[in-house]
Amino acid sequence: MPKKTITLLPETERILSQMGEQIKNARLRRNIPQDLVAERAGISRATVISIEKGSPSVAVGCYAAVLHALNKLDKDLLLVAKDDELGRKLQDLDLTVAKRVR
Repeated sequence: MPKKTITLLPETERILSQMGEQIKNARLRRNIPQDLVAERAGISRATVISIEKGSPSVAVGCYAAVLHALNKLDKDLLLVAKDDELGRKLQDLDLTVAKRVR
């Protein structure tokens, strides 16, 4: 079966690359080897290497597992889309006001 390729916008690729770099820096600051991170996250060392490169083919669950293995950094994932200002404005525009019935 041929490997599935993922096409991303350049901005998304840049974000993934930056996230991978930040994960690698967090691991290095904690002085934790890739093997130990992989063991704690329940994934292979090759997957950890791919995550640190910002690979888009790695499942988001693996990214979360690595963040958790780095002393529970996965709690920051709750900040994703937390303050969706545009979404709130669009939602407010679509709200209808109920009329009173006598």
